[in-house]
Amino acid sequence: MKTIVIIQARMGSSRLPGKILKKLGDVDVLTYDIERCRAIEGISEVIVATSNLPQDDAIANWCEVHQVAFFRGSEDDVLGRYVQCANMYKPDYVMRVTSDCPFVDYEIASEIVSLMEKEQKDIVLMDRELPRGLAVEMISYEALLHIHEMGKEPRHREHVTYFAYEYAERFNSVTYKVPANRIAPELRITLDTEEDYQLISAIANHFDDPLVSSSKVIQYLRETPEVAVLNAHIEQKPVI
Repeated sequence: MKTIVIIQARMGSSRLPGKILKKLGDVDVLTYDIERCRAIEGISEVIVATSNLPQDDAIANWCEVHQVAFFRGSEDDVLGRYVQCANMYKPDYVMRVTSDCPFVDYEIASEIVSLMEKEQKDIVLMDRELPRGLAVEMISYEALLHIHEMGKEPRHREHVTYFAYEYAERFNSVTYKVPANRIAPELRITLDTEEDYQLISAIANHFDDPLVSSSKVIQYLRETPEVAVLNAHIEQKPVI
């Protein structure tokens, strides 16, 4: 089974422009993304999918310097960008990661790849919620092509897998049982605001290890509420 990871990335952000190339520990946010995705067991390739806007030249240049595969496509039609990128590799499955999640859980992602190898379903669902910023999504290439064909609304084009959740009855799914030490929906470990950046910087400075287990990150935030509260008031943008 061939599985690729596609990381969607862009420099534009209404709340924190240029966030994915901001310094994180001794490196930067995108380095954390790449290293953690490359640690996922059972994947064939990690590709950064960015836009063809001039402002995203910085991402393409970063990828060239760091010898990371990348693809450039539409800024607004993110689903189309994903499909065009995936078409170049002809995978069986695509794992979706967003570049504003530098502590994505590569251990859980490895277990999801293993689960999908056994079950061969269209998409994986979680039975409980992880902290925002740790989860990955895994979908079959065929299901991705179906979404691309059928999903016409702006929310479907912007949010790659949204159609599969909105019309769940059209897809065969398998459920992943989230470990108890990862169930923490109250925590926000993603990067969209300055407060988010303060929190993930505190994590990076504490562990000084891009491959720190997400379970240790969760434990650290529970044991240091003064850090966890830094971005507790931030509201996620709604899907429209």
